[in-house]
Amino acid sequence: MDELALWQRYQDWLYRHEDLGLYLDISRIRFDDAFVNQMLPKFAKAFDDMAALENGAIANPDENRMVGHYWLRDPDRAPSAALKQDILSTLQDIKTFTQQVHTGALYPPGQEKFTDLLCIGIGGSALGPQFVSQALTTDQPPLTAHFIDNTDPAGIDRVLNRLGDRLATTLVIVTSKSGGTPETRNAMVEVQHRFDTMGLHFAKQAVAVTGIDSNLEKVAKSQGWLGTFPMHGWVGGRTSELSAVGLLPAALEGIDIIAILQGAKVMDAATRVADLHQNPAAMLALSWYYVGEGHGLKDMVLLPYKDSLALFSRYLQQLVMESLGKERDLDGNVVNQGIAVYGNKGSTDQHAYVQQLREGVNNFFVTFIEVLQDRQGDSIPIDQGATAGDFLNGFLLGTRQALFENQRDSITITVPNVTPAIVGALIALYERAVGLYASLVNINAYHQPGVEAGKKAAAGILDLQSKAIAAVQNTSHPITIKELAARIGAEKDIETLYQILRHLDANQRHIQLSGSLTQLDQLQVMSQP
Repeated sequence: MDELALWQRYQDWLYRHEDLGLYLDISRIRFDDAFVNQMLPKFAKAFDDMAALENGAIANPDENRMVGHYWLRDPDRAPSAALKQDILSTLQDIKTFTQQVHTGALYPPGQEKFTDLLCIGIGGSALGPQFVSQALTTDQPPLTAHFIDNTDPAGIDRVLNRLGDRLATTLVIVTSKSGGTPETRNAMVEVQHRFDTMGLHFAKQAVAVTGIDSNLEKVAKSQGWLGTFPMHGWVGGRTSELSAVGLLPAALEGIDIIAILQGAKVMDAATRVADLHQNPAAMLALSWYYVGEGHGLKDMVLLPYKDSLALFSRYLQQLVMESLGKERDLDGNVVNQGIAVYGNKGSTDQHAYVQQLREGVNNFFVTFIEVLQDRQGDSIPIDQGATAGDFLNGFLLGTRQALFENQRDSITITVPNVTPAIVGALIALYERAVGLYASLVNINAYHQPGVEAGKKAAAGILDLQSKAIAAVQNTSHPITIKELAARIGAEKDIETLYQILRHLDANQRHIQLSGSLTQLDQLQVMSQP
């Protein structure tokens, strides 16, 4: 395609939202008019599906629940007055609690004010809050945020050790819909233990974000925690950032949560437009469908050219992959759908994997995110009048051009700067794009049976561990792994049994292994002295 034709295509497929100052360019995706016309009936259905979703249709049959994250930023759209009031009252409770913390009306025992914030959660209860924190927190926030998002003991120790004595002035948010999520529960118990060893009162410094009447809510209320905030059943974890899950920590960090909600609301309105050329989420979904041939055959590489957006790719990994990674479609057919997402910030990638993107296997498409404003204030010239920001922009445009010249597709999203409204708009844009794409490929974006399968398998592993420990402790002499497996009925799981025993032995917990690794069956197992 010659330069004039490419310039015309750019103009034809450049979307601009006047109020947000956001641009979306899909001109470097090589679909033609015939493909677009072919997709129009699918999009007509997708627009209807999204309208039904927002009107309260049951979207998660596994749990018989609606999916209402869109109502969080526009409560007037909630399908009942009770739901609207729930949203509004929760938002007011967040504002009130935040003001009490910031003014010192709520304070830790024996201290003047809270200085730090420790967020405990996993998945959607961590990725969104972490992304928003990095994107929008000022250099001197009213509370400095820290995150525990795994059940890794060393990782938990690292966070708590870095807090040190400031744990005495740290507000803890425990986020779990059920209260039974193992990773979150484990981290909470570890943090409670550290509070106890330091002579601190955990309940006087903790709040819960959890499901109504969940085990966690009951614990928080019975122990007299500072407060509880609801996780509604109609909000899924990966779309929960604009609920109390994300709004509470953001507000405590001094971020303008009303502006985030407003940005999302504005983008929601733009992505309801039932016109492919005027709907940025539909344009994204069209591009995804084309490059992956409707089967996710190419990976999504996200390259935000701004340090503050570095965690956006991690946030989108869950939103996109958990929503679209499905074995079966709505008709029960095995389709193995999904789009893999990975990324890192530009221009770091100029020195990482752009070499492969340009010249290696062509199994991806890139989404560049460009931020027009370099910084607050003036920039100094560095080389021939060019600033550091000019170099960053040059790397982005140069990489985009180099990839296109080598038949690599890309999308570019341009925003004026990174503000609460823009972050809210980006979240809303991708939420809608995922919903529309799911309709195009006839899958349910709002359940996650694979995640539940993994949780059940993990529970089975821990049950096997308990049986092994009990059997060894009830044996007065060493036995082989093979004998142990037979004793607890785990002959078919002997490999897993070995891996469990190896882990216990390495941590000097209950089990001691001895013998040669060349004969794993004959390794001796005995109780730890």
